[in-house]
Amino acid sequence: MKTHTSTAGEGQELHSPDAIITVKAGAEHTGAYELFEVDAPRGPAVPPHGTPWPKAYYVLHGRMAVLVDGEIHDLGPGASITVPAGAMHTFTVHTPAVKFLAFSPGAQMGRFFRDVDQAVPADTPVAEAAPLLTEVLHRHGIVLEDWR
Repeated sequence: MKTHTSTAGEGQELHSPDAIITVKAGAEHTGAYELFEVDAPRGPAVPPHGTPWPKAYYVLHGRMAVLVDGEIHDLGPGASITVPAGAMHTFTVHTPAVKFLAFSPGAQMGRFFRDVDQAVPADTPVAEAAPLLTEVLHRHGIVLEDWR
């Protein structure tokens, strides 16, 4: 591996129904983990879901509630949380927007975000994304609670 830098505003931008994800360091850069900058607007994200990979969030600005296995965690700037693989989780943004870092081992999370970006047109409302994501979720081993 060689050194990789990503300055403010740099990185591949991927769209999901509930956020814009910027790849700051992909597994191709690190060989072991990925780092994403997530910019999400006020409101709920996708319904609770479980992923086969663990992750951690670190809030840069804004406030969000992260639901993990039925427990709500209120996070603001400087707060972090780890989400174990398989834990049912989601988040809700309580400020006009939240920006946080998401870390994950391996390359699974990046592959998932890239597939979502291809499957769901930008600006598709969260409520209308479910039928577009069914195959992507299945392909990545993601378990999703009912989408309402």
